[in-house]
Amino acid sequence: MDEISSPKPMPDDVGSVPNTIHPPGPQRTSAVTNEQVPLSRGQAALAEVRCIGASVKMLIGRQLRMPPDRVGMRLRFGDGTTGRVYRETEVVDRRVADPCVLFVTFRLRLVRGWGHAIFRAESLLNTPLFVGYPGFVSKLWLAHDDTGAYRGVYQWDGPERAEQYARALWRVLALVSVTGSIHYMVVPGLRRDDVIAAPHLLDNAASESPDAWWRLVAAP
Repeated sequence: MDEISSPKPMPDDVGSVPNTIHPPGPQRTSAVTNEQVPLSRGQAALAEVRCIGASVKMLIGRQLRMPPDRVGMRLRFGDGTTGRVYRETEVVDRRVADPCVLFVTFRLRLVRGWGHAIFRAESLLNTPLFVGYPGFVSKLWLAHDDTGAYRGVYQWDGPERAEQYARALWRVLALVSVTGSIHYMVVPGLRRDDVIAAPHLLDNAASESPDAWWRLVAAP
């Protein structure tokens, strides 16, 4: 599927200052700009249509799996919250040439109590909305933390492609999320599994924000 390249529009509900993350290792030769700016609605819709088409082919070709190894693992973050992995989705045998870790967070509107369990079960149906994006490798689905925030922790191939996905996903999440609760962070040059095994690998990227919502600090 072709990548989307176009001017970045400013959404009505975003007031974030662009944040540039510089390469934490020698694998990257350029920086990634985490501007917290979604694609336009038209661009996001087109990206989703293309994604769903690619996802259907992957599902038919049995290119996806849901390994159980990390289900139940709890990840602790710099803001003091903890998220439990309730599902993992990955592409079978996809090689990664230009690794990066993508973190996404949001809080659902009007979901309380048992509604979270329903959402976790229903969210499986959302799989075609992301697995067909260029560069997708794997996603850890994290249940809501004690502030109500959900997270996705992804392995992606290509930081720029990861950010394009996050900006398109924003428009989908905005339909069901609390205004101002959607954020993402792309950290280039790292593999997610390495970060889980050794969270200090994020130190360079988070040197100015040690209490960041996305900074993994422990994976007991």
